[in-house]
Amino acid sequence: MKPIIIIPARMASTRLPGKPMADIAGKPMIVQVADRARESDCGDVLIATDSREVLQAASDYGYKAVITSEKHQSGSDRIFEALTNLGGDFDVIINVQGDLPTISKADIRAVLAPLNDEQCDIATLGVEITDTHEKTNPNVVKIVGSPIGESLLRALYFTRATAPYGDGPLYHHIGLYAYRRAALERFVSLKPSTLEKRESLEQLRALEDGMMIHAAIIDTVPLGIDTPPDLERARAILTQEIRK
Repeated sequence: MKPIIIIPARMASTRLPGKPMADIAGKPMIVQVADRARESDCGDVLIATDSREVLQAASDYGYKAVITSEKHQSGSDRIFEALTNLGGDFDVIINVQGDLPTISKADIRAVLAPLNDEQCDIATLGVEITDTHEKTNPNVVKIVGSPIGESLLRALYFTRATAPYGDGPLYHHIGLYAYRRAALERFVSLKPSTLEKRESLEQLRALEDGMMIHAAIIDTVPLGIDTPPDLERARAILTQEIRK
């Protein structure tokens, strides 16, 4: 495999405007995410953005970045445009969300493991749910899947509902993906699907089209930055890391 990590970053955020440029331990958030990506040693790192400010910040810290359309509604469309603009012979594209400044390098590496199975088109991550509240929270997306190996599921469905029914673990889906290049090209060519629109979950488009998604199960849900309290938590975590 020849992977590349592409980090999509858009400045428009309803709950946290200008999120990619929020300062965390002396660096913009998008740069902290790029640092985590580089630490994973999974391949080149590219930032895909609709903002000249983010483009300049990336350059200031030695990262490649490209400007992409402001019209993209999803990260997958943005990373595909960035990949097309960049060129190169990368055959796996890792999509690391631009609001995960504390994600571990091990978790980024983990998303590549499912692609060892040639039948897997798209790889992603999950975490077993231990908090009872999360099992019924529609903001926590669940993976419904069949075990196909140690800490590995074949995804059959993704839902905001509590599923599957009955005894057994439930899994929290983590929106970090590794696409085979052909799978990403196929995915962005598809129109939004019936179940995707019903659940508001983009990954269902791939399943409805017959693509295979496998999920590696990791231990901890990464901290995503959606609110001011999330941002303060990330600042505390990374400031403490710097002081060690």
